Amino acid sequence: MFLTSSEGHHIKNGLRRSSSSGSQRLIFLILRGEILNILVACEESQVVCIAFRKAGHSAFSCDLQDCSGNRPEWHIKEDVLPLINGKCSFNTCDGLNHTIENSWDMIIAFPPCTYISNAGSRHLYKNGKLNHERFNKGLAARDFFMKIYNADCKKICIENPIHNSIYGIPPFSQQIQPYYFGHPVMKTTRLWLKGLPILWATDLVACTDTFLPTSSGRKGICSSHKSIDRSKTFSGIASAMAAQWG
Repeated sequence: MFLTSSEGHHIKNGLRRSSSSGSQRLIFLILRGEILNILVACEESQVVCIAFRKAGHSAFSCDLQDCSGNRPEWHIKEDVLPLINGKCSFNTCDGLNHTIENSWDMIIAFPPCTYISNAGSRHLYKNGKLNHERFNKGLAARDFFMKIYNADCKKICIENPIHNSIYGIPPFSQQIQPYYFGHPVMKTTRLWLKGLPILWATDLVACTDTFLPTSSGRKGICSSHKSIDRSKTFSGIASAMAAQWG
């Protein structure tokens, strides 16, 4: 698979830069034709994008917000839905244009979960009556989730918390915790996998606290009330994805 840039070069799988520390792996992947074009959807932090880049792959983060990972040359600031089936062109935030000629080799997505998560269920009913405005926002979030789930891509991972069953989202593939990957906190996360193997724990440590507040009254170590801070991927999980799926 090839990717072309606005500079007129034809670049194998879109890799235009590599760090010296990863140059040997990059050469190995090029020779074996194993560099993957990866779309990391709904990610402004670039944690997963950068992990796959370090592994030698051509990964791009995409979000409606500016990236906070300080790699604008790998970030697409636009609606991700027109891109999910590949065969598309886009500009990264450094102004360069790129073209994916076929389907993406992999999509990893973190779709918004505010209106479909089980944690928000208490807001779904007001005085015993269905909150139709919130329910409709949940349906829109479910439709967005399903468009990524049904994208024309052989390898897909969607990450989300526990959903409210009212929205009928397909069964998840596995449930993970940060303390499986070296972070000593609990934050229940589910993965929906298509064409990808189960993500195995890489560094099992003792869980000493919860990341988010719980219904039992525990405050959690994340003091921010911003969803953007609460939803950032733990680096150990991102590294495991890159090592096991890349």
